[in-house]
Amino acid sequence: MGAQANDLIHQPLRLRLMAMLNALPSREKIEFTRLRALLEASDGNLGAHLGTLERAGYISVEKDFVERKPRTRVAITRPGRTAFEQHVAYLREILEAGAP
Repeated sequence: MGAQANDLIHQPLRLRLMAMLNALPSREKIEFTRLRALLEASDGNLGAHLGTLERAGYISVEKDFVERKPRTRVAITRPGRTAFEQHVAYLREILEAGAP
């Protein structure tokens, strides 16, 4: 096996989150509320996972206000895309290897 597992991305919710962000065009952001709905996650759970990925440098989180309402938007970073692609390659190797 050439590719390595990424323990940060491997967690199921983070894997789904990274897949969603990776599907966006470069530099495009998605709002926290949209992510929460798509992932069917609670605010706290999603926030914790976003924090983990942000500390790793895999995502960027931007907070601002729109008409006095807080808005949080998330985007995947270049290192995040690379890490996700490497993890997907690792998973593909497992799937393609099949049973012994």
